[in-house]
Amino acid sequence: MGAGVQSTALLLLAARGRLDSLDGAIFADTKWEPETVYRHLDRLEREVAQPAGIPIHRVSAGDIRADALNPKKRFASMPLHILNPDGKPGMMRRQCTSEYKIKPIKRQVRHLLGFPHPTRVPKGICVEQWIGISIDEFHRAKDSDVRYITNRHPLIDLGWTRDDCLTYLRELGFESTPKSACLGCPYHGNAQWRKIRDESPQEWEDVVAFDTAIRSGNARANAAGNPLLGQAFLHRSRLPLSEAPIDRLSAREWAERQPPLPETAEEVLEAGVEDGCSPWSCRSDAPVPSDYDQAA
Repeated sequence: MGAGVQSTALLLLAARGRLDSLDGAIFADTKWEPETVYRHLDRLEREVAQPAGIPIHRVSAGDIRADALNPKKRFASMPLHILNPDGKPGMMRRQCTSEYKIKPIKRQVRHLLGFPHPTRVPKGICVEQWIGISIDEFHRAKDSDVRYITNRHPLIDLGWTRDDCLTYLRELGFESTPKSACLGCPYHGNAQWRKIRDESPQEWEDVVAFDTAIRSGNARANAAGNPLLGQAFLHRSRLPLSEAPIDRLSAREWAERQPPLPETAEEVLEAGVEDGCSPWSCRSDAPVPSDYDQAA
């Protein structure tokens, strides 16, 4: 339960009976999610999960931000963008998903089964784990790497895309569902960085400060005398976040900002009258070319 678009749609589908009921949902908290995610999760628990009898288990492997800056703490590296001494770009290995998301989820699954680590889960005992992956990202769907978990991807089974999930959420009043990701995730695109900067000044200040603090890599490595040879950055431009070109729009974003072209008369006829045929909303002014007025 990442509390993003797809996992929120899964929870709603189960709670409303369109999918099988769930025994529980697990939210792995890195302690550095946007405040909008925590508010959304609270709302889901209050309005959806509890009425449906679905407990939400909140688990954590620690505070990913604090761990990165703590010289006494082992830190699972984030995929930071690296500028090497020779000027060539690089990227650090991503360990954070495994350490702060997957491992605490597996630990909770074992706890729910009644076989916490290091107790061995007996052969034949297994849970079905639903993962919110839609068909437009089916390449992410993988089998479990442990025998006590069988992965299932109900959105793929339904043939749903992310847009289908968004439509469903809007229908149920959850159109404000946020993107679930750590505040300082190096995989953010410019749109996400702008959203943080423009809508949450305190969180923006937080990620800018973190970006500055990790310039030489994680604190424990530096304290051990193994500093990063290059420089680390949150933004793919490998510039300080406060200076990065986050106002640069992608081609898709630019296209979405353009006003729609006016419909031609033929398109109006093909699509039908937008407002329907009502005595109070007759579209008598709809363009009708004379060619279409002639009887066959």
